[in-house]
Amino acid sequence: MSSPAANGVHSTGSDRPEKTELRIGFMPLADCAPLVMASVLGFDDKYGIKLVLEKQHSWSAMRDRLTSGELDAAQALYGLLYGLQMGIGSGAHDMAVLMNLNQNGQAIVLSRAIAAAGVRDGAQLAALMREQPRRYTFGHTFPTGNHAMWLCYWLAAAGIDPLAPTRQTRLVTVPPGQMASNLEAGHMDGFCAGEPWSRRAVMEASGVLAASSGQVWPDHPGKALGARQDFVARHPNSCRALVAALLDTARWLDASPTNREAAAEVLASPAYVHADIDLLRSCLVARRTDFPGLRFFGDGEATFPWLSDGMWFLTQQRRWGLLRADPDYLGVARRVNQVALYREAALLAGVDLPGAELRSSTLMDGRVWDGSDPVGYAASFEIHQRDPEPLSA
Repeated sequence: MSSPAANGVHSTGSDRPEKTELRIGFMPLADCAPLVMASVLGFDDKYGIKLVLEKQHSWSAMRDRLTSGELDAAQALYGLLYGLQMGIGSGAHDMAVLMNLNQNGQAIVLSRAIAAAGVRDGAQLAALMREQPRRYTFGHTFPTGNHAMWLCYWLAAAGIDPLAPTRQTRLVTVPPGQMASNLEAGHMDGFCAGEPWSRRAVMEASGVLAASSGQVWPDHPGKALGARQDFVARHPNSCRALVAALLDTARWLDASPTNREAAAEVLASPAYVHADIDLLRSCLVARRTDFPGLRFFGDGEATFPWLSDGMWFLTQQRRWGLLRADPDYLGVARRVNQVALYREAALLAGVDLPGAELRSSTLMDGRVWDGSDPVGYAASFEIHQRDPEPLSA
């Protein structure tokens, strides 16, 4: 495979990376493509750094290795990073979001048994749960993470309280690669997870698609490039080079279906996602109306660390009782999301910047989120939880 990064722009002098070999954690998911392809194609070398990719198998292990310093940075759940910042379920750590790695790319899948009862959406699921009361179990990948928030939002939009005192619903944490097999074995009634594991369940007929995450929130934030704030403070040039390399890679991924095809072939390797090539092609190349595709670049819109994206996760963590009081939403987002560093990296990589740090989105229930009134937004949901149980993951 020829490298589009052959002409280097190595930093010199005061801009030279403080650390040239960076240990980067990733999960075996389709949206690890920017990290993997940056290493494979040499976009890292172009900016004078070397990515040493370290495969992880659970988000809790990723969290522990990132906070302990075993990893310099990682592909991370946006909500996980904000949960760490706020000390939800563990000690508080000052974290940094360097950039967004993708948009879209997750899905909510229901079991064959649920589908056989005629359920294809949230309203039908709510009707079934009223008609056939029992404990319904749904899987997500981490208590403060993206998939938990999409799942809870989708259930609540259908009138299903995911944390109801009656305990008709039960939420469990499952590593993404084990979702399809647990659904097939009948251990769960549904789950929310990232590609390719949600699509695997659909393609292998162990489950049916109920909603893509892009239907819950069109062009929502996906994984983030996360690091500890102390690492960023000590290695700003290294972090800037890392973001610039990944911006180049994201632009390459979105440039053509041929590039996506090449990425699917690489990710299929046991060293990375270790999944069937056709499954990965369906995630990265195929266009389907029921699966809004992974968006890696979007002319820079998909990679920008929008402050409102981080604030949204805080509103949902407040909504579900993970935060006992409203935080300084904008203040926290300004501390976590490294917008200034991203702007410098974007200039280095020749990527256009948006004119604002907040964006407006309309979610599946018609609510508009623009970050202007986070306290009011968090309090506006009829279904919510204010008395949390202890978290573990």
